[in-house]
Amino acid sequence: MKKYDIIIVGAGAAGVFLSYELTKLSNSASVLMIDKGSSLEGRICPISAGKVKNCIKCSPCHIMNGFGGAGTLSDGKYNITNQFGGELHNFVGAKEALDLMEYVDGVLCDMGGAEAKLYSTGNSDLKTIALRHDLHLLDAKVRHLGTDRNVNILKKMFDYASQKVDMIFHTSVTEVGHNDDGTFTIKTNKDEKFSCDKLVLATGRSGSNWIASICDSMGIAQKSNRVDIGVRVELPAGVFKHITDDVYESKIVYKTDKYNDMVRTFCMNPYGVVVAENTNGIVTVNGHSFANPELHTENTNFALLVSNKFTEPFKDSNEYGESIARLSNMLGGGVLMQRFGDLVKGRRSSKRRMEKCFTRPTLEATPGDLSLVIPKRQLDDIIEMIYALDKIAPGTANEDTLLYGVEVKFYNSKVEVDKNLETKVKGMYALGDGSGVTHSLSQASASGVLVARILAEEYKE
Repeated sequence: MKKYDIIIVGAGAAGVFLSYELTKLSNSASVLMIDKGSSLEGRICPISAGKVKNCIKCSPCHIMNGFGGAGTLSDGKYNITNQFGGELHNFVGAKEALDLMEYVDGVLCDMGGAEAKLYSTGNSDLKTIALRHDLHLLDAKVRHLGTDRNVNILKKMFDYASQKVDMIFHTSVTEVGHNDDGTFTIKTNKDEKFSCDKLVLATGRSGSNWIASICDSMGIAQKSNRVDIGVRVELPAGVFKHITDDVYESKIVYKTDKYNDMVRTFCMNPYGVVVAENTNGIVTVNGHSFANPELHTENTNFALLVSNKFTEPFKDSNEYGESIARLSNMLGGGVLMQRFGDLVKGRRSSKRRMEKCFTRPTLEATPGDLSLVIPKRQLDDIIEMIYALDKIAPGTANEDTLLYGVEVKFYNSKVEVDKNLETKVKGMYALGDGSGVTHSLSQASASGVLVARILAEEYKE
């Protein structure tokens, strides 16, 4: 059994920046990072490779797992803000959280991201225009790397970190033991055993069930979190051009008149593509965009999400979201697609109706009826939000606007950690989206930098 000073479970954004910073800082720690997905060169989705048209539920999903985590093949948007994307500021303070995110941005620029424009809502008139229609634009700076540039940056980070950090892929951690001497022993699905003094859990959203089981076994408290349910909207890029050219990523929040629910835009992808992704065997929908103009499409896509929080006795918010996604998979064999005009008229989108649609879909999905899948309350919220957005981006409520469903954003239960993101089990840390503390690339990456600095100090040469 090989002994390490530090073992990192998960090679997502938090794990990547943790390994990068440990390599950069002077310290004597021996480090191992384990991930159930592939290294970068192996992360090829069969859909994007043109081998299949629909998700075949690869296990694990190449879009969700592997070096860089779910952020690798995403559109690489890093939002520098405390207004959304997690609660890191509640642990380290507002200024420190922003400083950490600015540092992450600096690393990305040094690794090849400097050419990507840094957008900001601070100097935009959009906030005032939105307020006139009861829409609220959240403050943020955002650097959009694009999927293509993002992958190249991660390659450089991999090469840099692998000078110090051992990395094992296609490997799952099946058991975690806490020994009497305070060390940890882990066992993998390949019957390998490793031990360490410090154990970092950084499994991301796709590891939600795993991290919950580890916390339960060690008596670490968790608080149930929310789940966001909605659709991915796709429309001609010209409809939102005046917004995306100005701020690129617009996080707009709306409180519905009918139910007083909060609906928000999320993950806006100008000239991008809609993609399917596999989370725990369930096919949901997402969006990507690219830095290279040659890869641009004629459409823009973004999510509309309704936040759902539950009270006693129900606790498993993620299971609620998964059950709705399963229903979509049952009816459509994967992702369902519907024209907005068909939805408001109470009819399903058929292949014949789609042939007359002026908006050309970027994902091959099954035409259908989202009202058979998404609960009425959430669907009413989404429809009301589309009409509200139509006031600042005329054309949003066009009949040929496409809705893909369902999009579900799962949030891990919040693991009880201190200001250093250490659990009550001394030497065990929980960070990134897997901890429930962060919900974004910037904040997850920042949490990795934070813990790396703490650990590097302990192993200072």
